[in-house]
Amino acid sequence: MITPMSLRWQRGATAIEFALVFPLFFCVFYAIVTFSLIFVAQQSLTLASEEGARAALNYQKANDVATALTLRATAACTTATNMVASMISTASCQTVPSACSYQPAMTCMAVSLTYDYAAHPLIPNLPLLGLVLPASLSSTATVQLNPVNIL
Repeated sequence: MITPMSLRWQRGATAIEFALVFPLFFCVFYAIVTFSLIFVAQQSLTLASEEGARAALNYQKANDVATALTLRATAACTTATNMVASMISTASCQTVPSACSYQPAMTCMAVSLTYDYAAHPLIPNLPLLGLVLPASLSSTATVQLNPVNIL
């Protein structure tokens, strides 16, 4: 039987339980949101680098191969940086034309996007959560260019 005296002793027990459990639930929720945003940013970088690599395949009018490769690299970085989500607009782009290791007669172009997550976190970090967060996010896509079709 519940007496008024026993109810008086129970008053506030729920508030204390809530105060003990809430920080744990909040930390788990915050970690889920943080890693979800990191995943979205990584997917955006991947999509943007792939689209940049596709843009490198587009014809660029030039008089020599070096100029054509430079114009394609510029088009690739422009497309890639335009495709990046606005939340990670500070991502930097780099293109590297090189010989393809699997087919030496061809020319490959790698489009790399890098986002410095440590300098520009998407949401503020909780203490100790920064130990497991990545310092930077990056994605690279490579396309193969046929030297015959570069000019």
